[in-house]
Amino acid sequence: MTSSPQQLDHLLAGVARGDEAAFAALYQAAGAKLYAVALRILRSREAAEDVVQDSFFKVWERAGDFDPKLAAPITWMAAIVRNRALDEVRRRGNRPAADVSELDEIAGDDEHPVEAIGRREDVERLMRCLEGLEPDKRQMVRLAYLDGMSREALAKRFDRPEGTIKTWLHRSLAQLKGCLEQ
Repeated sequence: MTSSPQQLDHLLAGVARGDEAAFAALYQAAGAKLYAVALRILRSREAAEDVVQDSFFKVWERAGDFDPKLAAPITWMAAIVRNRALDEVRRRGNRPAADVSELDEIAGDDEHPVEAIGRREDVERLMRCLEGLEPDKRQMVRLAYLDGMSREALAKRFDRPEGTIKTWLHRSLAQLKGCLEQ
């Protein structure tokens, strides 16, 4: 199920009011994407499921803190999932080996063709926007948000202070957001 940012904003507002039906609809609308974020970082189905469940509990608790002027709803929720997944990686002390078969099974065959085309167009727009970033910042965004690399690890890799990495990531995401909104 594909939901617009406005629909997710509406659902998050309902969750902030304690609306359980809105919470269930939000889970239905965003759960698969958030699971994919967790699975990409943790590379374990069981751990990803646990992280998504914990993250939705945080969404329930903190929905009133969401500000649509600062981030898209899926971005806000993905940040919660990403942070929780990175906490889990740190807690474990190592990163599990990739199980490619788990990653292959994420996409189902029952997707509507129109949704598949829309998603492909979204990915193509994102890739064009990523190309607009400076090469180092593009690589940093990919390492942070696709591979789950921490700011500390990025600081070591790029030989920069963590504060600089945080600023670069923030500015790069703002640039991507501006590009995607055009």
